[in-house]
Amino acid sequence: MATLRDWVSVASRRLVQAGIQPRDAAFDVEVLARHALGWTRAQWLSRVRDELPGAPGHFSALVDPLIERRYRREPVAHITGVREFWGLDMTVTADVLSPRPETELLVEIALSKLLPRSAPWAIADVGTGSGCLAVALARELPQARLTATDLSAAALTVAERNAQRHGVQASIAFRETRFLDGFPGPYDLIVSNPPYIPEHARTTLAPEVARYEPAVALFGGKDGLDPVRALLPIAAVSLRPGGWLVMEIGVGHSEEVRQLASEALLSVEEIRPDLKGIPRAVVMRHATE
Repeated sequence: MATLRDWVSVASRRLVQAGIQPRDAAFDVEVLARHALGWTRAQWLSRVRDELPGAPGHFSALVDPLIERRYRREPVAHITGVREFWGLDMTVTADVLSPRPETELLVEIALSKLLPRSAPWAIADVGTGSGCLAVALARELPQARLTATDLSAAALTVAERNAQRHGVQASIAFRETRFLDGFPGPYDLIVSNPPYIPEHARTTLAPEVARYEPAVALFGGKDGLDPVRALLPIAAVSLRPGGWLVMEIGVGHSEEVRQLASEALLSVEEIRPDLKGIPRAVVMRHATE
């Protein structure tokens, strides 16, 4: 009789045929199988040498459709409907970007600036998408009041669901607007992960991104910096004196963003690399402190 380990081997080879790296393929098939079975990782590890669970054909009926979706390069987070961010399970749909590990850097930096954590900080999350940044900050800063904006009503629906999921809906006001139009603050901190992929890079993206994630949340114009050009002057007049702007940037954008910040009367305090060493988070401060 086939075991779960046997099945993993076969299913992984199927995903490798679709262009997924072998190590990623093995991880994906485990995640999808555990999702279908409702198992924890501990349950999986304790039973991976066992025969396929359930009556003959039951396991295949549960899991094979999920593997086929992944074979078509649909992101795992879209298949399972959830992605972990800052230790929190976030609902994910095709209307929002799947939260990336590197974006957790924005939360880390924001928390290092907003001390003490018990203060009633005023925070804006511009382009909130799934709401991952706003929800994580609301969980960590219990007295903070957040405004989370997005142009997409569908994205805001997902974000509100995540706030409810983690019990912070009373701390976050979700607003359908462009940047901070109609909600000028003042804020102690603005955080943003704006679209920053240049249009010319569209054909270089992984199928998981190009086919399944919303273009409006990915592409920032010809050079990827159009949203940054628009956001920085708005942030400069929406921050309290001495307030912070913490923003994620694209590859190769650090020097251009430094110049744009100067033009907007924001001082760049730091450009923090991600775990791959790529400059990823720009920390700016209101220059009229």
